[in-house]
Amino acid sequence: MPSTATTGQVTLRFLAAPTDAGQGGTVSAGRILEWIDKAGFACAAGWSGRYCVTAYVGNIDFRRPVQVGDLVEVTAQLVLTGRTSMTIVMDVSSGTPQAGEVEHAFECRMVFVAVDDAGGPVDVPQWAPPGAVLRAAQAEAQRRLELRERVKRLVAAQDWSQPSSAPGQSLRFLAAPTDVNWGGKVHGGIVMRWLDEAGYVCASSWSHGHVVSRFSGGVSFLRPIRIGDLVEIQARLVHTGRSSMHVALRVLAGNPRSADFGLTTQCTSVYVAIGADGRPSPVGTWVPTSPVDVGSRDRALEFMALRSDPAFGTTSH
Repeated sequence: MPSTATTGQVTLRFLAAPTDAGQGGTVSAGRILEWIDKAGFACAAGWSGRYCVTAYVGNIDFRRPVQVGDLVEVTAQLVLTGRTSMTIVMDVSSGTPQAGEVEHAFECRMVFVAVDDAGGPVDVPQWAPPGAVLRAAQAEAQRRLELRERVKRLVAAQDWSQPSSAPGQSLRFLAAPTDVNWGGKVHGGIVMRWLDEAGYVCASSWSHGHVVSRFSGGVSFLRPIRIGDLVEIQARLVHTGRSSMHVALRVLAGNPRSADFGLTTQCTSVYVAIGADGRPSPVGTWVPTSPVDVGSRDRALEFMALRSDPAFGTTSH
């Protein structure tokens, strides 16, 4: 069988367990984010021959739920290399084992960086895609670079330093040994699960009911989290639609015995309220009043406009 170092591809297959379920009974978005990070890491490490860190996760459009008991297939395909980075398209499919077939659920793009033993970036082999399909995927990834930077700037522009009247929630805990990967740092997928959980708490507190993850975008990893670090996940409502809630999220972490406490990860996510009939349910309208909250709302609207741009793509960036 050809190796990842030849094909630039890894596929993981497994059954979704009851322990993977979220509040609504289907597999939680946080658990899916863990899965894609593991498959992406395996692909990046296999191609580069190095330990790799998650640098960025493109916008994830949760189009179809994954059911407990489903056969899940997560495929990671390298599509573009930089000097030290690898852009990988992640595809998640699922279906019943009895059917023997899986159906596409969603895709996203991830960026990994290869590092040496000291944590510094190192050069990676350059990807020369074989065949027209992979060459087209490489060209698309190159076209998306500018949009990715625009998304990252929008997420980074969220002002957390000024007083805000927006509804918000915070979770605080210590990073445990079970949270880290074989590199000694908290797994990127674990961090994404934490973000999803904090966003769920914020959105469900506003809607006073069950919500589901609909979209997550611009996930930027800025510094690692280690065992024993004090972790704080902050979530803030920035915009509401008829049934949707846009939530700005960030992770702060550091040694609890020192002043080294700083920003590690940030993103924006969208949740949708679900009624008893399983359909989207209206939520109360949040109206920003302070300048900082108006700015947050305006950035959320700009993000929405970016997502509707045909160049952005219908599934992810």
